[in-house]
Amino acid sequence: MQGFKNALIYVEGKGIIKTNLAVENGLIKYIGDDASKITNAYPCIEGQVVVAGFIDQHIHGAGGADAMDGTMEALSTIANAVASEGTTTFLATTMTQSQQNILKAMNAVNEYIKADKPEGAKVLGIHLEGPFISVKHIGAQPLEYVAKPDKEVFDKYNSASGNNIKIVSLAPEVEGADELIAHLNKKGIVASAGHTDAGYSDIEKAINSGLKNITHTYNAQKPLHHREVGTVGSAMLFDSLNCEAICDTIHLSIPAIKLLIKNKPKGKFTLITDSMRAKHLCDGISELGGQKVIVKNGEARLENGALAGSILKMNDAIKNLVTKCDVSFTDAIDYATINPAKNLGIYDRAGSIKEGKNADFAVLNEDFSVALTIRNGNIIYSK
Repeated sequence: MQGFKNALIYVEGKGIIKTNLAVENGLIKYIGDDASKITNAYPCIEGQVVVAGFIDQHIHGAGGADAMDGTMEALSTIANAVASEGTTTFLATTMTQSQQNILKAMNAVNEYIKADKPEGAKVLGIHLEGPFISVKHIGAQPLEYVAKPDKEVFDKYNSASGNNIKIVSLAPEVEGADELIAHLNKKGIVASAGHTDAGYSDIEKAINSGLKNITHTYNAQKPLHHREVGTVGSAMLFDSLNCEAICDTIHLSIPAIKLLIKNKPKGKFTLITDSMRAKHLCDGISELGGQKVIVKNGEARLENGALAGSILKMNDAIKNLVTKCDVSFTDAIDYATINPAKNLGIYDRAGSIKEGKNADFAVLNEDFSVALTIRNGNIIYSK
């Protein structure tokens, strides 16, 4: 069998140990002392650590492509680009746009998932970010396409996607949101508060309807104030809410990251990249939803100065937590693996290294660069 011989591996329930791991039919077949089970070893050298493949539940694009391009080619480009970050699974994330453009993106993801391409990271489904958001916190979302929450419109999108929508970011305080949140909850879809002016009472009510997630916490939402804790304060206060965070130290300051981690249960903090098409490209002019984006010095901004997503790589987000935010290596890995897997309901087969789970791995060098990415036992990136 193929696998790792005498490698440092972050094994579920055991931590980082030197062991052997065998893969068969895309699954982890064996973890233990018997190296003879591995007849074809993956390349892995001293100092490298094998961890579970990363899961990015909020990413718009990379490598010059965006999920809103609505093509198989664009999704393939993104899938191959993020493999170089150690990401093995992601949600193609859309944005507030016309129904026609959103439906085009839904159809493309549906076709891509049906094609079951072996190369690149796996597209698990869709994160529908907008159009059901607040006009007060549009961020880089185009104002003219903001729409009120609507179950029928959502069902139209979900049907076009092949029922592959996994997360919906919306503003819980907007009329119709409670009904949509309850509708999503019944379907097992994660309702997330994002681009929202929701206060404490709005979030509390939404949780009772089934709200489970906070979209890019701190960004494009009602801030913390001592007389109204807003979306940000509520995110920290309610332990049931999973909080996404863009840890590029641009969207969030280092103290803000530390504060959020300190105030969340360990299983409720999730790293995302929220990256746009300019990731993995040189600085210059890019595009987001028909809007001009200027990429310079690691920042992507609209012409009005608003942040337009990120160009953050997932392995760099992990590095930032460890080297700048006093987070342990294993905790940082969990924030990109176990936590999103649990949030998306796929922890039974992904998110950690355990016998019977998917053979999805990232092999990291000591400087957090990615040496190897493996999905279903197949190498999808090698440096």
